[in-house]
Amino acid sequence: MLDRLKGRRFLVIGRVGMDLTPMPPGTRTREATEMMVSMGGSSANIAAGLVKLGGTASLVTCVSDDAVGWYCEDQLDAYDIERVHVRRVKGEERTSLALVEARVAEHQSVIYRNNAADFRMNVEDVEAVDYTRFDAVITTGTVFAAEPSRAAAFRAFELARAAGLPVIFDVDYRPYSWPSPQVASEVLSRAGALADVIVGNDEEFGFMAGGIEKGFAHARALAESSDLVVYKMGPEGAVTFADGEELRTGIYPVDALKPTGAGDSFMAGLISGLAETRPLREAVLRGSACASIVVARPGCAPAMPDPAELQAFLDTHPGPTQG
Repeated sequence: MLDRLKGRRFLVIGRVGMDLTPMPPGTRTREATEMMVSMGGSSANIAAGLVKLGGTASLVTCVSDDAVGWYCEDQLDAYDIERVHVRRVKGEERTSLALVEARVAEHQSVIYRNNAADFRMNVEDVEAVDYTRFDAVITTGTVFAAEPSRAAAFRAFELARAAGLPVIFDVDYRPYSWPSPQVASEVLSRAGALADVIVGNDEEFGFMAGGIEKGFAHARALAESSDLVVYKMGPEGAVTFADGEELRTGIYPVDALKPTGAGDSFMAGLISGLAETRPLREAVLRGSACASIVVARPGCAPAMPDPAELQAFLDTHPGPTQG
């Protein structure tokens, strides 16, 4: 099914938001007098990364009908992300806002998601999509955290499968978005069981399995019914399960400016590499390289590399660690 990725037309489901980063890099939020404003939100970041690497992306979500929502719409246009399926909601919902420090030591990310607009995405929104226009559906765990977004995301999985599209799922567990850990574990496990490609870190797979010590075995088990499972281990690299084999890869060490954005950029680099029909190891390592590039720059969406930047990084870096 992953052969479909070659068309490089991606439907991405999930939130777009506004990020505020204290400037200059290294500044604490409590000391800030200047802020860099940029597009954020895990799904929008992935879409931006895919477009920068030569694909096309269309986002499905909801934004508030106010200045922050309008900013996000304009940013999607600026990144050339299609927003025909981005709907404005006119109630008291608000588009997500994140204050994200460009520092590693005592890093603070403060995310405002009370009554989040993106959770208003409904079944009608995903049923309005022409899935034949796309080659894959990508989403993150956040879309499953509340209704009606949860039902809409599961419906999108059904429609994608009916259209023969691979479903790509980043577990992306954010506790603050969920009513309880028990609900999150049940719902994320259900979503993972329906996906063709699953990407998560050791803590996320452990959470789904009921204990971090069980996460690796859970990822391996999911691979029995999926095309590809990537088990990320931070500085220790990743293990990728595919075709009954386990592929271990390292990371590209850099002087990190911040810890955020790595997962979104990894996903964009991995999927772009697979879409270019690169060997699996190379695709995973390109994802790792993208992650390293992004953590060394302020912002998330604006930090995503284009092909020339990615190649320059690979040409000049000493190389990845051993997985």
